[in-house]
Amino acid sequence: MKRALVTGGAGFIGFALCKQLAVSGYSVVVCDNLSRGKMDNELKTFLKKPNVEFVQCDLTKPEELAKLGTNFDYVYHLAAVQGTKNFYDKPAHVSRTNILCTINLLDWFVQLKKGKILFSSSSEAYASTISKFGGKIPTSEDIPLTIEDVYNPRWSYAASKLAGEVLFANYGKAYGIDFVIIRYHNVYGPRMGFDHVMPEFIVRTLKCENPFNIYGGTETRAFCYVDDAVHATQLVMESKATNETIHIGNDKTEVSIIDFAKDIHKLMNYKTEIKVNPAPKGSVARRCPDITKLRSLGFEPKTALKQGLKQSIDWYTNYFKTNKLP
Repeated sequence: MKRALVTGGAGFIGFALCKQLAVSGYSVVVCDNLSRGKMDNELKTFLKKPNVEFVQCDLTKPEELAKLGTNFDYVYHLAAVQGTKNFYDKPAHVSRTNILCTINLLDWFVQLKKGKILFSSSSEAYASTISKFGGKIPTSEDIPLTIEDVYNPRWSYAASKLAGEVLFANYGKAYGIDFVIIRYHNVYGPRMGFDHVMPEFIVRTLKCENPFNIYGGTETRAFCYVDDAVHATQLVMESKATNETIHIGNDKTEVSIIDFAKDIHKLMNYKTEIKVNPAPKGSVARRCPDITKLRSLGFEPKTALKQGLKQSIDWYTNYFKTNKLP
């Protein structure tokens, strides 16, 4: 039985990935410090599986990584402080935590002298390039990475992901490790918390906000359902791809934020006036990945946007039957 470690395994994508790996027959170690990931009933039930183990570990402290063990075929590094609210409210914490976790995990991994490691980066790492200098959209992996304004806390997360890519590339050269970098593009789905656009819109709809405020509106995003993102992540890791970067997303689902809100309202049978406010400083006008490299590995996204939204709305609606709205 192959053995896989997932850092950030109690979080949104991390938990979905752990479930998929367990079903695929892996021995899975779920690593999380539970600062953002939740030890909810779904996770508690999952941890009862005989091929799943949970390790609570703070990756910012090098000495704690000894808890993880040493025998892994695959290491998925998804642990990070995310959420737009955190970028603005806690930028120093975001930058410090994400960069330290990556450095410490790489230092630990090079001592294993085996296995393959994956770093989950983000389209945020090149967002400033598009907004400041332009670039082809859909966007391929070779686009330069840019931070538009180091004094704008909005870029604290993007900078940490850019730094992570640099660290992986240079550790790869220095130590000859087998690694791959992926860049997620607007992954959404059930259990993703409340700090992202989709759950925020659902919560505000459940609260019957009227008028319904949108900041920006013409900006477009290509949303990728979590099941597709997880399938792509596992596919990339198990492929022969090494020492390279691969975009993960769905180029078939690009939609404006205002139409995204309308889709949610329609699925939730809610009618309201939509009030469009100025977009936040640094907001990216358009984002859509070129997934040619991912398709070359045999991937094709399966989940249509409205199907994924319906499944997400059903999950959140059910969740709030027994929990208070935030």
